[in-house]
Amino acid sequence: MNPLFLSALALLVALNTAFAAELPSNPFFALCMDTHDAKKRSLPEQAALLKELGYDGAGHLWLDKVDERLKTLDAAGLKLHQIYIRVDVSPDAKQPYDPRLKEILPQLKGRGTQLAALVGGGKPGDESRDPRAVELLREIAALAQPNGLKIALYPHTSDWLERVEDAVRVTRKVDRDNVGVMFNLCHWLRTDQQRNYRALLERVGPKLFAVSLNGADESDPSPGWSRYIQPLDAGSFDMGQFLHTLRDLGYRGPVGLQCYGLPGDARDHLARSIAAWRKLNQRAAAVK
Repeated sequence: MNPLFLSALALLVALNTAFAAELPSNPFFALCMDTHDAKKRSLPEQAALLKELGYDGAGHLWLDKVDERLKTLDAAGLKLHQIYIRVDVSPDAKQPYDPRLKEILPQLKGRGTQLAALVGGGKPGDESRDPRAVELLREIAALAQPNGLKIALYPHTSDWLERVEDAVRVTRKVDRDNVGVMFNLCHWLRTDQQRNYRALLERVGPKLFAVSLNGADESDPSPGWSRYIQPLDAGSFDMGQFLHTLRDLGYRGPVGLQCYGLPGDARDHLARSIAAWRKLNQRAAAVK
């Protein structure tokens, strides 16, 4: 075969490979990686591990030790992508959300951190609680806005705001630019039997502020989470198709790896998951 042709072919393959490698993937961070870590790593150790494995940052549960989380992630060159907060819409709630939020928000200014809000205090989907939810979320949105923070409503099984549809409804009623929706794969699998995530994501549209995912099986009749939350390289759910759908819909926001309840050394499942993430993104980049 003509040597010039072979050289040209090799160059074309190299350029295509380089182009695919340079296609941007979503920022990829870990959440709840410390709740069941057998090694019980400190925050500096968690940051060092995430940096070593190649994650873009972390999520942080609740408002304890936010200062230390920020310092340790900063030192590792990583980002605090989300802080999780609880909001209580029950009419008798004396403290509908943690009052420390007002003190912490200025520390997050300019960081691009999101507040992921789990909203409880009522029967799942009970629309009679909508007015109180709108009132509280507008209040939090007003506190967050001067600091450049977005609020992603986090559908969570058995909470008042349980389904993505609930988050969409409430987001529209709140009607604030910095309030949107988070899609959580494990909770969606638990609460939505239709399995038509594309239509749902299209409905969310540009209000999709964040996504969390993990390896999972398509179904799980048991009440636990061992089959709905697995390392990213496990489970029967077609993660490649899901990520292709996100890419096709133009989603370029953060993706959180849900690690809640995974047993053993967090290093093991975090390493498996980021290796799977890289492979999945390489395949997605190759799809025309």
